[in-house]
Amino acid sequence: MKDEVIATVRSSVPPGENWPDLRKTWGFRRDPLTPLLDCYERYGPVFSIRVLFGANVFMIGPEANHFMLVSGRENFSWRKGRMGDLIPLLGDGLLTTDGQFHDTSRALIMPAFHRERVVAAAEVMAAEAAGAADAIDAAEPLDVYHWTRDLAMRIAMQALFGFDPDSNRAEEMAATFERGLGFYGREYPMQLIWGPFTPASRMHADRRRLEELVGSEIARRRERGGGGEADGADILSSLIDATDEDGERLAESHVLDHVLTLLFAGHDTTTSTVSFLAYELARHPEWVKRLRAELDEVCGDREPTTEELFSGLPLLTRAVDETLRLYPPAWIGARRCVHDYEFEGVKVGAGLPVAYSSWVSHRLPDVFENPHDFEPDRFEPEARAKWPRGAYVPFGMGPRVCIGKRFGYTEVHAIAAALIRRFDLELPDDYKLTIQQAPTLSPRGGLPMRLTPA
Repeated sequence: MKDEVIATVRSSVPPGENWPDLRKTWGFRRDPLTPLLDCYERYGPVFSIRVLFGANVFMIGPEANHFMLVSGRENFSWRKGRMGDLIPLLGDGLLTTDGQFHDTSRALIMPAFHRERVVAAAEVMAAEAAGAADAIDAAEPLDVYHWTRDLAMRIAMQALFGFDPDSNRAEEMAATFERGLGFYGREYPMQLIWGPFTPASRMHADRRRLEELVGSEIARRRERGGGGEADGADILSSLIDATDEDGERLAESHVLDHVLTLLFAGHDTTTSTVSFLAYELARHPEWVKRLRAELDEVCGDREPTTEELFSGLPLLTRAVDETLRLYPPAWIGARRCVHDYEFEGVKVGAGLPVAYSSWVSHRLPDVFENPHDFEPDRFEPEARAKWPRGAYVPFGMGPRVCIGKRFGYTEVHAIAAALIRRFDLELPDDYKLTIQQAPTLSPRGGLPMRLTPA
């Protein structure tokens, strides 16, 4: 059942650091990577840490990832974990549902991400990325994080909704969604305050406005028999037209929930990945030269074609993959244990919050040599083939692997190529990266850079 109730937490809490300590709790919220790596060294792949009011179990490492995502996934609920916190804004999308409801929904949505749909979206991505890069004023500093965020939203308005990104409705939808999503970037105690004029009440108001905006568009398209603004190539049209094996269509509320979930997942992932890639390229200018040489050889003076974005730029793909290893946007996979289980001799009781962390697993020195260094050549096919299963999971793995993986990869490649072809990247002398963890990994306070025409 989608809303399975978990009664009480039973006894089996793994060893770890479970004494109350507000200082450590605050430190964990600012920098979870360091204490989680420390606990892995001290306790092994299964341990617990007290955060706020209770014990939180972590499963770290390749085999732990595989257990949570594939072989032992029936022991965990997404909806009853922290992913459920997103329900007030995103509703019952793929990130917040379990069981048959999730599996049926995923099967209905999958055609929206078939190759021909992504090919159509790739043309939008390349054109928008080139236009945005051409419009950059290199005489002024640029916040690459916010520049990418605006660009990714323009692409989403077209690829997801079929909207002209400069139209009033697209601008209102983008602003409303960004404002609502900003609730999850606040410190967690602020998210717990409810009542009139609170951040939570404003987020709920934004959700209601999104229901009005998207709901009216769904109704309008269904009245005329479906289809997008031009040729029906957008993902909203695909969801409106989707039917299950009995010929039943998705309810309007479910179309809304799914498209908002896809907007969140794709928009934030792209912004995060491009930003951290730009950060690392500024610190490794030799890689800018290598990537620009590849683009020159493959593309000449033109922008990359769709096929080149898919598979024709192997060095750029390595750089993107390495960025996702160091800074996976969805850095934590929070679940709730629904059945007692045992992993590597450690028992975990039903009712406990359990999470895997790609961010921590990707930084393990017993899996990756020089794990904190930006070394894209570690993704050469021969080297990658030697990694254990579950070693690299920026998009998850198994039956719930990210449905928009190809879409996101293509968008990141298009934006990165547009920047690399045109500019050298430089960080301010006094810049120090600090990382915000919610709702996805991002540079705290943005990413100021100086861009010099190449």
